[in-house]
Amino acid sequence: MRNWSGTYEYRAQSVEAPTTVEEVQALVARSPRIRALGTRHSFNDLADTDGVLVTTTEIAPEFAIDEERRVVTIGAGTRYAAVATWLTEQGWALHNMGSLPHISVGGAISTGTHGSGDLNGNLSSAVRGLQLVGPDGDLRWVRHGDPDFAGSVVALGLLGVLVRLELAIEPTYLVRQDVYKGLPWATLLADVPAVTSAGYSVSVFTDWVTDPIGQVWVKRRLATADEPVPDELAGAQRDPGNASQILESEDDNTTQQGVAGAWSAHLPHFRIESTPSNGDEIQTEYFVAHADAAAALAAVRELGPDIAPHLLITELRTIAADDLWMSTAYGRDSLAIHFTFKNDTAAVEALCPRIEAALEPFAPRPHWGKVNTVAPEVLASRYPRFADFADLVRRVDPDGKFVGRSTAGLLAAAVSA
Repeated sequence: MRNWSGTYEYRAQSVEAPTTVEEVQALVARSPRIRALGTRHSFNDLADTDGVLVTTTEIAPEFAIDEERRVVTIGAGTRYAAVATWLTEQGWALHNMGSLPHISVGGAISTGTHGSGDLNGNLSSAVRGLQLVGPDGDLRWVRHGDPDFAGSVVALGLLGVLVRLELAIEPTYLVRQDVYKGLPWATLLADVPAVTSAGYSVSVFTDWVTDPIGQVWVKRRLATADEPVPDELAGAQRDPGNASQILESEDDNTTQQGVAGAWSAHLPHFRIESTPSNGDEIQTEYFVAHADAAAALAAVRELGPDIAPHLLITELRTIAADDLWMSTAYGRDSLAIHFTFKNDTAAVEALCPRIEAALEPFAPRPHWGKVNTVAPEVLASRYPRFADFADLVRRVDPDGKFVGRSTAGLLAAAVSA
């Protein structure tokens, strides 16, 4: 079995897809080595194991809303598209969505996957509770306010198999998405916050060499559907038509531009009712402090002529700081520099160290589920609570039932740090 893009082949002995939480408990209890697998959107071996992989995507969502607490409880294997559709029908919303709404909630949460917005935390920041199957097959809840909560959300699958989640919700709202073209590189580098703060969620797309920059997608929360939007953004002009297809899917299934609609239809880049085909691609992504955005972008742009021939597209997004120990936005407002490369492993493996060296002065944190060559001991140094997280893992899972090859290296780095 391979990942979504077909670029990684799993080494596990078997892949199990139970249909109930009780089946998950029994499977975990009898398995010496086991790890949870989401919708296979990771591009590295983070989720893999030499034992059993278990996916919860076949377990019913069993949606439940607590209006007083403003939380929705769902199955961890549920895809964001299903959650967003159901919540919108009930008059509720999430604060953020990833670009692709067809990933599982549990997988996205466990790896710190994000949407966009200067003031928006990543998807994990919406978590208010997690129900996990521990190494003995026992169920336990960890909720916001518990001592271990901040270390248990972005946990890389190391604290058990996540089966249910509580997410913060808010009343439904309108979003309009517009595309601006013609943003000069010099204008962006002179004032990155002026661009990234232009909407509720902003994405800048570039190939690193073309000037002006390709497109800026601005998603705004509106009070009414007919609320006007500016025709100009930092010298770029609003395109009244739909955006040209610049994302990694060959299908014409990006969300509609230029009109207001439900949050669920406009926060993702792809329409929730149409799943993109598998992307023949390799993805990498690095998070730096938002305060370092201009300097970091300028450093990577020096490599532009070498990056561009192997690139499908780069997307730049911002994420608000959070207090989740292993989140890539822990303790700092962040800029995410994302690369969608052509499926050329040798080229990507050669470029990653050069990009990482260019970003080294800014202590980049790679996305946990994407390709990178940063050494485990370096990663450990970039997370102030890394040692605390490793202690939590050893306390919850002393025999390492949920540890895989790459995560074993991470935990070893914490010990040696």
